[in-house]
Amino acid sequence: MIRIFILSLLFLSPVLNAQMMNTISWKFSQKQLSDSTAELIFTAQLEKDWHLYSQKTPDGGPLPTEFSFEKPEGFELLGPVKEPKVKIVFEDVFGVDVHFFESSEVKFSQKVLIKTDKPVQVKGAINGMTCKDEVGCIPMDETKFSFSLKGRTLKTAGAQEFTPLSIDTNETVVDTDTLNQVVAAAGGETGECKDLVIEGLQASGGNDAASESYWFIFLLGFGGGLVALLTPCVFPMIPLTVSFFTKSAENKRKGMFMAILYGLSIAGIYTLLAVPFIVFKVPPDTLNEIATSSILNIVFFVIFVAFAISFFGYYEIQLPTSLANKADSASNVGGILGVFFMAITLALVSFSCTGPILGSFLAGTLATNPDPYNILSVMLGFGTALGLPFALFAMFPSWMNSLPKSGGWLNSVKVVLGFLELGMALKFLSNADLVEQWGLLKRETFLVIWALIAFALALYLLGFIKFPHDSKLKKRTPVRWVLSSLFFVSGVYFTTGVFGANLELISGFPPPMFYSYAAAKPADEGVNDNHCPQGIPCEHDFYEAQERAFAENKPLLIDFTGWACVNCRRMEEGVWVDPEVKKIMSEEYVLVSLYVDEKKELPLEEQFTSCKTGKNVKTVGNKWSNMQVVNFETNSQPQYILLSPEGRMLAEPVGYTSTAEYLQFLKSGLQSMGKTASK
Repeated sequence: MIRIFILSLLFLSPVLNAQMMNTISWKFSQKQLSDSTAELIFTAQLEKDWHLYSQKTPDGGPLPTEFSFEKPEGFELLGPVKEPKVKIVFEDVFGVDVHFFESSEVKFSQKVLIKTDKPVQVKGAINGMTCKDEVGCIPMDETKFSFSLKGRTLKTAGAQEFTPLSIDTNETVVDTDTLNQVVAAAGGETGECKDLVIEGLQASGGNDAASESYWFIFLLGFGGGLVALLTPCVFPMIPLTVSFFTKSAENKRKGMFMAILYGLSIAGIYTLLAVPFIVFKVPPDTLNEIATSSILNIVFFVIFVAFAISFFGYYEIQLPTSLANKADSASNVGGILGVFFMAITLALVSFSCTGPILGSFLAGTLATNPDPYNILSVMLGFGTALGLPFALFAMFPSWMNSLPKSGGWLNSVKVVLGFLELGMALKFLSNADLVEQWGLLKRETFLVIWALIAFALALYLLGFIKFPHDSKLKKRTPVRWVLSSLFFVSGVYFTTGVFGANLELISGFPPPMFYSYAAAKPADEGVNDNHCPQGIPCEHDFYEAQERAFAENKPLLIDFTGWACVNCRRMEEGVWVDPEVKKIMSEEYVLVSLYVDEKKELPLEEQFTSCKTGKNVKTVGNKWSNMQVVNFETNSQPQYILLSPEGRMLAEPVGYTSTAEYLQFLKSGLQSMGKTASK
């Protein structure tokens, strides 16, 4: 009643003074996106200083803009009407924040799926209100619209029908020739294509999360660079190089400038190595396929074992000497160019120490979140950490007096890194074993080997194990005792996992708890089809889960995951284990875990070529990856989506997160469904 009273007062002024002036007019246009999809465009043109309001205006505020469509015949609406960015201002007269458009021209759009080969009429009406400061508000006259769309002409041979999923290219592909070129360039067969589109969904965006991820990856790379500084290939170079610049320069200021430039050049060189991934626009799903490839993971395993043996001192991995010699000769040019080539020389001659460390972080990044910009972030972080000391010590030379002297401890750092490389190597072998389901490296076997590596490291630090380049240990320093104790305790901790402990501190790195001898299933039961993390009832097929959701009137919880996904295991073993989280997931949701790296082949009639990526969808993993990329425009795992049985999104998707935030995410989904968590 209060709202009606306020609005009636607001209407009174324009009725008397403007005599129901027409403040808004509408124009309609349409765009054919593909053979089966079109975009309807509604353009509002407003008189000067008059405002139109959002579809999502809060209760108590001005009347929202509303689009109503007549019952669909031969077409289907793909998601809600999209609107431009709104301005939000608190209005005293309404007592709420109002959402309005500042521009005098406002464009709305609605995507439509054409489901018939006959012409289609899309009809409806628009209602709402316009307001002007110091004048008042006027309700819009109901504006009717009608669009004439041509029926689709292409037939999708062998396409599987899903409800409420629809087949949609989601791309502006107009002619078959162009489409054939796209598919052929991707190595597929020319012809018709499709994608798995969930009705009513829009791309989730996620720029803020991506930004946070890039910073985190940068810091990981930075940490790897700091570790590389403590190796015998790099550490002794710091005082030598800084001293060279400060002594050879004409004055102190120029010496500092050249040393700082040297540090920046080092950072730039490592960053440039990642540029090709950006320039050639390597898509995340391609990197994801590479990262989950069992062949590549075995290659990584072999390389890391080779790196470890090199760090133990049995041989040295070096780039061709001719490269270092050429770079060293070029550094004699002098000036800025000479400094840049000096930085290249350092990168080349220190490769035997920095290469394995950088390779570890790159491989880990690729396996955790395959994204070209993540590769750029880790390279930038690594290069920055390597170059930073040269700049800082040039600015503050007295700091070098506090540096420890080079000695046998530098080789010990290399050997410790060698043990850690062995542990990483085992992780990549485990990835291949999980993806292929060979059963060679079950959880217990993995943890026994990690425990043995930890115990061996503890013994090495105390001098009981020696390698070729180790000098005689004269004294067991407090640092060695502390580190040795830490690794010994780690070995004991890993051992408890062999007997069933959860090991939350390292969750994600060992094989999951369901992939163990203790949880082994009968020979005729495949792990892929039967496992559900933490015993939470789950499905592994979206369409079966959707049927269950309809039957039980429960929302869907889609879990885009992967066998080789570290953060997926950390969520399952660190967050899903929480009693309240587990209870809500078990009782209030239908959980469907979709493995994007599942290698099981689809039946021939279910295989297709993606219109969005141009790739052939041949495996179960390809199928779920296509669904994720097309609907949510990302290919990172884990990603969690809450949907109503009809396909309505109930909350913003989340990825790897904390228990508290994940719990809030689950509860917000229930609230959107009009439900509450059972006690």
